Amino acid sequence: MSTTPNNFLGLTKELSTYRTAQVAILPLPYEATTSYRKGTKNGPAAIIKASQQVEFYDEELHLEPCSVGIVTAKAPAFGKMTPPKAIARMQESCDKLLRDGKFVIGLGGEHTVTVPLVRAAARKHRDLWVVQLDAHSDLRDSYHGTPYSHASAMARVIEHAKLVGLGIRSGIPGERERLKPPSRIFYAHEMLEDLSWQEEVFHILGPHVYLTIDLDFFNPAEVPGVGTPEPGGFGWYAALGFLRRLFATREVVGCDVVELLPQRDSAVSDFFAARLVYKLIGYKFFIDGK
Repeated sequence: MSTTPNNFLGLTKELSTYRTAQVAILPLPYEATTSYRKGTKNGPAAIIKASQQVEFYDEELHLEPCSVGIVTAKAPAFGKMTPPKAIARMQESCDKLLRDGKFVIGLGGEHTVTVPLVRAAARKHRDLWVVQLDAHSDLRDSYHGTPYSHASAMARVIEHAKLVGLGIRSGIPGERERLKPPSRIFYAHEMLEDLSWQEEVFHILGPHVYLTIDLDFFNPAEVPGVGTPEPGGFGWYAALGFLRRLFATREVVGCDVVELLPQRDSAVSDFFAARLVYKLIGYKFFIDGK
């Protein structure tokens, strides 16, 4: 009786060997500061489990992106670490994968996990931009007594990179003013009212981009399993159109997909996240136009 390997997509050894894999999936089951519904620490395992039902063939690209090789790295252990120590451990894990030439996709976990991944990417790319797809700006300097809150993730990110926040529909007063140009926030209602937002984004973006996707960027009707859902949001195909252009015109140097909160009675959000991660791999390696 055969069993599916417990890795992203359930890949055989031939396609998931560390030495030859071009992609590394890095599970980061970290949750210390979520302020509403708990359970994002279970997100990485749920994405990996759901991915084992994803078809290898991508109907848009007409190929199997997993052919590049995808290794699923071991999740770091956090125990009762303080946030700074946990962040340092996550960065160490990412640093090693980058040194070994892997394209790293982090799976959260709360949005705090983006901070160490951006720090690692910024060590290699001093001109780094971060593109944030998110319902929340996450620009509080601290929240509930810690500067390492999930609500402060982008406040820590802008210490290392320039930022473009997209789809924002929940934030704090003065958040636009605290961003030094050319960093910028694009609110969801503005994006829907004026479809020229993509031209503005690609006008200001530099060549090296780190992509972070909080799943609450999407319409909660499509992705209900998130820690802090917000009304509105974007659909699957609208997001893919932007992502395809991003990968075609910029060097995306790393990604993460965060804030999945698995639901007991539905795997819809888990599967959505898994399929999204697989799309990112396809776009990274098989989109022409760079």
